[in-house]
Parts: sequence; C-alpha cells; structure tokens
Amino acid sequence: MKSPLWGGYLAPQQGRQEMAGHSQFKNIMFRKGKQDKERSKLFAKLSREITVAAKSGLPDPAHNPRLRTAIIAAKAESMPKDNIQRAITKATGGDAENYDEIRYEGRGPGGVALIVETMTDNRNRTSADVRAAFAKYGGAMAETGSVSFLFDHVGVITYPLAKGSEDAMLEAALDCGANECVSTADGHEFLTSMEDFATVRDALEAKLGAPASAAIVWRAQNNVAVADEAGETLMKLIEVLDDHDDVQNVYGNYEFSDALMAKLAG
Repeated sequence: MKSPLWGGYLAPQQGRQEMAGHSQFKNIMFRKGKQDKERSKLFAKLSREITVAAKSGLPDPAHNPRLRTAIIAAKAESMPKDNIQRAITKATGGDAENYDEIRYEGRGPGGVALIVETMTDNRNRTSADVRAAFAKYGGAMAETGSVSFLFDHVGVITYPLAKGSEDAMLEAALDCGANECVSTADGHEFLTSMEDFATVRDALEAKLGAPASAAIVWRAQNNVAVADEAGETLMKLIEVLDDHDDVQNVYGNYEFSDALMAKLAG
C-alpha cells in the first residue's frame, strides 16, 4: 500500500502516499490516493488482510505474528481502531468470507517483471480481470515462478530518520538480528529473512519503539530502466491492478527517468 513508486516497489496493505525517488529499497510497493474514495478502498483491503490473518490463527496479535503485521500496516495508514477491531471480530463470526490468496506473475511494458498478490473469493473472476489488465496495457501474464526469481522475498521494517543516526541503526540491526539496515533520505529500512521477520520486528520494537511499517515484500534484485513511453503505459497498468478490489499488492522491478517522474507527479 505504498504511494506511486517510481522504482517498482509497490506493501500490504500496506498504502503510503509520498513520492518516492530512486531508492533501491523503495522499489517495491504501490499505493495511491488520499481522497475519500481511495482511502475507503485502502481500508477495505487492510480490513481483508486483518480478517484473513485473524482467521489463520488466534485473534490476538500478541500470539499471531501475521495479525500483528496486518495491524501495524493498518495503523500506518491511520485506520481507525474501531475498523481494526471490527475486522478482527469478523474473523470469529460464522459468516466470515473465505478468501484464497493467489499470486500472479507477468511482464509489463518494457519487459518489466510484475508480481500481483491477491485475496479473492472468486478465483476465476480475479484471474480473468488480472489477465485482461495485463493484455490491455501491452503486458502478459505468465506462469507462477516465471519472474519471482528476480525478486527476494524478505521482511522490511521501517523507521523515520529521526529515530537515530545511521551508525545507531546499524548497531540496532546487529543487536536485533536484522540482515542489514539501509538508511536513505526517506528513513531507515531494516531487512530480514522471512523466517526471522517476526522475531526481528519485535526486537526492534522493544529497542526503538513501534515501526512506521513492517511487512514481508518482494524486493527486486535489480531494476530495469524503462523508456518514458513504456513507463506511462506501465503506470496505467499498475494503477488498474492496484485499483482492483481483490489486489492487495503489486511489485515490480522498474525504474523511471527523472523526466517521467516529474511528468507523472505533475
């Protein structure tokens, strides 16, 4: 749920809105819009993740790492506490929907690799819609595993710059078991394996306080420079995918030129 990212890193649910730059680590998540309609759609996606997470284990974030992660993502978007609690309560009701989690992979304009994570109660509908979006904007869906090898599936825990110096954050990474900490003008981002994600996140929270965000994401190993014309079409594809109710996250390995970034931002 991050903002328009100009480098291909689109989080769970995860929807933040600032304009991102060329930061390698920022190239993962895509989320847009603070307008009422878009926030309502974002909250619906966050609620769905919370409900699914709560159904997958105990409805208590202290004993359900996935639910804890979903709640952190919701709080990062200023989702009201009542909404969060309703989503958790819904998981314990007899009428809670059952969602399948499906990952789609494909190529977008400019040969960019894209991963689309969905939660759906109708596989056929979602598959058809995602396939149609790829086709409309000059891309093509592919078999699962066809592009995911170009990404690392890792945990990302972020803190604002004000939390401490780069040296202090590197020390925290070592103390808490993170693989590394990348500090940029946008903040401090701790990387960890999927297996260690919950442990490292909790250790960092004990040391530094609640993170700005925490999620398991697909992080591109290398970015592909995209020509401006193809980049505009790619952005339309990403927006259509991200706007779909069943799509939770879109990840890509693209990088846009400064000129196109300025045009899209304007």
